[in-house]
Amino acid sequence: MNTVAQQDLMTQADYAKALRPLLPSEAFIPNQNKVWILLINLMILIVGWAIASYLDHWSWQYLWLYLPIAIVMGNSIAVLGFSSHGLLHSSVITAPWLRQALSLLGFAMLWMSPTLWKAVHNREHHNKTNSEQDPDRNYSYSQPNTWGKWLQNVFLPSSEVNPILLIIGLGHIWGMYVFRHLTSILFFNNRAATYPVATFSVSEKDRMAIAWETLVIAGIHLAVLASLHFSPLKILFGYFFPIWIGYAIAIFYILTQHLVCRMTSINDVLVNTVSIRVPKIFDSLHINFSYHTEHHIFPGMNPDYYPMVQRLLLTHYPERLNLIDADKAWKLMLQTPRHYLNETTFTDWSGKKIVPCPKLGIATKTL
Repeated sequence: MNTVAQQDLMTQADYAKALRPLLPSEAFIPNQNKVWILLINLMILIVGWAIASYLDHWSWQYLWLYLPIAIVMGNSIAVLGFSSHGLLHSSVITAPWLRQALSLLGFAMLWMSPTLWKAVHNREHHNKTNSEQDPDRNYSYSQPNTWGKWLQNVFLPSSEVNPILLIIGLGHIWGMYVFRHLTSILFFNNRAATYPVATFSVSEKDRMAIAWETLVIAGIHLAVLASLHFSPLKILFGYFFPIWIGYAIAIFYILTQHLVCRMTSINDVLVNTVSIRVPKIFDSLHINFSYHTEHHIFPGMNPDYYPMVQRLLLTHYPERLNLIDADKAWKLMLQTPRHYLNETTFTDWSGKKIVPCPKLGIATKTL
């Protein structure tokens, strides 16, 4: 954890106000060229499915040759999620109808309704990051032991997790996340559900939009399965493998960027978020998704400028910024329990293990 005291916390707006005059105006102009990233990765998936449709003509000893294709497809699924995430922050397309349509295609393989994403991520998570009201935080020990909390305890990286269940979880945690929020909104929109980390509600109009978008997404998945002739072999290689890989890539970023942080009642994004260092090739492939603290300060910014924001943070707030290597963030998750006992302390399912939220390595390394 950063050693910043509660009374010294700053808000996201404080950082934005201080840094905005130091950034060029073009950093905040929507970059429509980013749409090509989404379209290219959609084409990669279509080509991958077309190849998979002929897998029944391959000799069994050559089926392993499809695995590199599945890996590329899995990366594309993750990138489509990252692209849609940017779209719905209005950093690429300003026309609402086009943004909604493209993000629906981009989020389809992740089973995420764009309207639901705007509620759970843009509205709830960004405004209440790692607070009691944030639906993306760790469960608290004091919360009821529901199936949602149990699944997180079993599959998320922690000091108690079974390695085999962790590997299984990497490909399924995202699906659990979507199911948890989708069902709570569709069936318990009055905040009556107890299994989410934090409940929220949407308008009846948005609830209907979420239902219709989910049906469209289901139709897209059904069309993919039909293109694979409902063949178990083709579905395993061309559908499940890419989805598991894509979900694992996406969830690696999501887990490491928040869940080792302390909770905060004030939305200080330099304390409750983490930016991770990854090899530059992954920043190129994943649209600078590793620059997460920078994104929380300027959600609608062109992500090409996040490295510039990071340099400013290292200059003006070096003692506050959580900037660590991705492998270190992952190791910290495996060294800590996954439930909050209080704002600055982790505990396990039983409540017997008490571990302070870890120090995340004060950022002093320049880029």
